[in-house]
Amino acid sequence: MAQPAKGPATAEGPCPTPPSTPADCHPVDEKLPASRLVPAALQHIAAMYAGVVTPPLIIGQAVGLDAAGMTRLIAASLLIAGCATILQTLGLGRFAGNRLPFVNAASSAGIAPMLAIAETSAPGRQLPAIYGAVMVAGVFCLAVGPFFGRLLRFFPPLVTGVVITLIGVTLMPVPVGWAQGGDQNAADFGAMKYLALAAFTLVVILLFQRFGRGFVKQIALLLGLFIGTLAAVPFGMADFTALREAPVAALPAPFAFGTPEFQPAAILSLCIVMLVLMTESSAGMLALGEICERRSDGRTITRGLRTDGIATLLGPVFGGFPTSAFAQNVGVVSLTRVRSRYVVAVAGGALLVLGAFPVLGAVVSLVPMPVLGGAGIVLFGSIAVSGIRTLSEAGLDDSSNIILVAVALGAGIIPLAAPTFYAGFPAWAQTVLGSGISAGALVAVLLNLFFHHLGTRSRHTAPALKSS
Repeated sequence: MAQPAKGPATAEGPCPTPPSTPADCHPVDEKLPASRLVPAALQHIAAMYAGVVTPPLIIGQAVGLDAAGMTRLIAASLLIAGCATILQTLGLGRFAGNRLPFVNAASSAGIAPMLAIAETSAPGRQLPAIYGAVMVAGVFCLAVGPFFGRLLRFFPPLVTGVVITLIGVTLMPVPVGWAQGGDQNAADFGAMKYLALAAFTLVVILLFQRFGRGFVKQIALLLGLFIGTLAAVPFGMADFTALREAPVAALPAPFAFGTPEFQPAAILSLCIVMLVLMTESSAGMLALGEICERRSDGRTITRGLRTDGIATLLGPVFGGFPTSAFAQNVGVVSLTRVRSRYVVAVAGGALLVLGAFPVLGAVVSLVPMPVLGGAGIVLFGSIAVSGIRTLSEAGLDDSSNIILVAVALGAGIIPLAAPTFYAGFPAWAQTVLGSGISAGALVAVLLNLFFHHLGTRSRHTAPALKSS
């Protein structure tokens, strides 16, 4: 007796292996042959790698880690990113994982608040204070995640656009310092050789962006870092110490950077940032759902945010930071139209391997500070541009919205323009307001409530969160 025809796979179920026809399988659940899967996974790794290692590079430099400590921190960031991405793409029953081609890794949004925490903590206790706040932010995400859909109206593009713009703007002094040599106490800080190397790296990236095609254009940042490092070697500006001393294979040790400390002001600062990261993740899931033609419902977003919370809570045990969606990888899916979640799962597996072999992570530490500075101008500048693009869709023809953005951006830029502005404030206020991102986010949320929610039932409220 003939068997009934097999219909398409369900929204949550895997594809037949192998599928008899393309119609048997949703593109998200398609298991590609290795000839297509590996190159597609490499594109995702190329798009995310610089962003994954940026937080440990900046935070490690700020707290004074040596080469071995930097290597461990980078390895931990790669390991946590790999685990979070695999959990997100493959899922864990109905509990966690949105089962979309979705990359999770340490977000740059938390860098500025963590730097503020480091500045107000005692020497040697900076990382424990940061990790304590990150762990509580992870618990906060797990607690709020199931109800977050109801809070999205308080985080319209008007608010998220301000925050994303401030992320890029407030981080810009970091690559500028790198371009000058990285060590402000050095006698040759700001020397012309450093500035020339940073400018050379920037020009290389721009040339690849202008004349590159396809995959080459996508990895312009990595190519710039590679060529800039090669150019630095003949002038003795590349340090190979970390590569020689790094172990070939080693898993990060639990609490290698100290036992977490829980400081109320630091916790408040990172919980504010976590709300922003949850908004970014939700927007990314909505966008990816449309790109993949599998719309993200409330349960999908809840499972996705739960993955963010798990990774953020457990990451500090090994040296990780707040984890969220990587928007650049959503762009890769949109550009390539390769929608298989197994491609991103393989990319997550590659990050796991990189994290388990510190010698591979140590390769990143070979990159001289000026080279990172030239690339960082592109990286952080592009974050600010993303925020401006979001603001352009936020209804800035309304005078109330213009005032909201103006005041929130002003509040966020104060710590950058006048670093000692809050010197007379209590320590908890310095931690919260000393970060332009958390200060700007707080002001944007409060003004959004004031202009669009309190006593304005008849008024047109700010646009809701868009998947675009």
